[in-house]
Amino acid sequence: WLKLANWSQAPCLCRASLCSLLAMGAGATAGVKAAVQAATDEELKASVESMSAEDRDKLKAALAIVASSEKDAAAPVAAAPAAAAAGPVDVSCLTKMAQDMKGLSPQPESPKYKGALAQIFVRSAPYGGSDKSSNGHRYDSIPFANGMVNSGMSCQLIHYVHEEHDKFFEVCKKFDFIIVRCNPGQIKADGGDQSKFDDGMREMRKAGIQVWPSPDVMEFMGAKDALCKVAKLNIGLEDTLAYYNAEEFAAGFKKTMKFQPRVIKQNRGSSGEGIWIIKLKSGEYCKEYGEASCEDSDVLDMMEANDNHAEEHTVAEFIEFCVNGRTGKSGEWTSKGVGKYLEGGKEAGGQLVDQRFCPRIVEGELRYNCVGDALVGIIHKKPKEGGISAVGGTGSIYTFYGPEESKFANLTNNFLERDLSKIMPALGLDSEPIPLWWTTDFILASPEGTAAEDEKWIVGEFNCSCVGISKCLAAYCKDDTPNASVDDIAAEDLKEAMAYGDLMGKKALAILDGAKGK
Repeated sequence: WLKLANWSQAPCLCRASLCSLLAMGAGATAGVKAAVQAATDEELKASVESMSAEDRDKLKAALAIVASSEKDAAAPVAAAPAAAAAGPVDVSCLTKMAQDMKGLSPQPESPKYKGALAQIFVRSAPYGGSDKSSNGHRYDSIPFANGMVNSGMSCQLIHYVHEEHDKFFEVCKKFDFIIVRCNPGQIKADGGDQSKFDDGMREMRKAGIQVWPSPDVMEFMGAKDALCKVAKLNIGLEDTLAYYNAEEFAAGFKKTMKFQPRVIKQNRGSSGEGIWIIKLKSGEYCKEYGEASCEDSDVLDMMEANDNHAEEHTVAEFIEFCVNGRTGKSGEWTSKGVGKYLEGGKEAGGQLVDQRFCPRIVEGELRYNCVGDALVGIIHKKPKEGGISAVGGTGSIYTFYGPEESKFANLTNNFLERDLSKIMPALGLDSEPIPLWWTTDFILASPEGTAAEDEKWIVGEFNCSCVGISKCLAAYCKDDTPNASVDDIAAEDLKEAMAYGDLMGKKALAILDGAKGK
């Protein structure tokens, strides 16, 4: 607080401290005190700067003693820390980014396993990020943490601050599990390095500490080429292709596009950006796959899934946009995206997935919400009339169903009973458990008229990267709700969210026990 070498940083504070010092000490006459009070900030600064280094150190020490005494006198008697704020692992060396632990249950005295929930507070963003409650925690952290506590485990809420990266991961070594709830892009937005953070979590996994979800699980499940890896499962679509360089993309796309309407999906986008539903404007398709390919001049009718806007381009222009972005060869684009979907190559996540267009997507898609291997709810998302994408904010209609909904029994059976145990191995994640909280989106692939019990639903996307609990949305801050907290969640919604958390706790405990051979 005190910077005598640069008085201008705290002139008022220094003036008050000087007056307090003069009021205390022997020889502090009324005249001297009055002189200090009458002096300007510039005069006081000049006076201090004219002192010898030894005298300045004496004054600095004296002022520090005064400040300490005043602080002790003014401070209320410290109350015993709330049980919820305590935990079995000492995290006091980490910067505290949250104001309180509102809603968090007291930690067990002798936890079966010690856990942490890792978050990120974006210091340059309003409220600490678009997913934060007013106290600085992510809006749905409490159900996660309390679910662990209710299963007899501890779960302390901590924040990753990139300037103390090494210290953070030293603390993490003291936990048995870490639940990662850092929204994609927020570590970078706070000035940190996502790759460095991910590597740190990989080291935790190597040390035998469970991480939900681990960086590899997020990467492999979230990558669009996951659809190729599950293509031969009951929930897959066999003619799903992946491209990692310009040459194979150009040749492959011209061949598939000439056969039937396609969906081209970039790997890096979110909320439908860079997902294109494409048809030949001429409608002239070949009868057998591979018997013909499109020409560069063939015209494409295209719609982007993020906002259902339409564009028209030649095959050559589309390929150019996908590979090099907006150039003189790509034509004029109204998309919010910039293209360059293959940039950086496979190692950097540059890829495109080519999948058959399923025209019944206009009837909607299904989102399966799962806790581990348990289905907890189904959401039917129907696009706005005339649209294809059911991404939020496009006027789509959401209908909610329970996990036992009979009209989707065939898909539920194919997904949970026949394919679930095969998904992680198919993705190259044999050693990883199913995520604690994740979703799978399905698209109806059967022709019209197919009986409900025979309908085939295919995977459109897996997502385990900081999936939100929608029942808690009332707890995140917006311009019209800047003080939002867990207290703003309706009782019924909070009850349901806590039930999800309790189930997560039970699944987490079983996984940890299994790893210990219990």
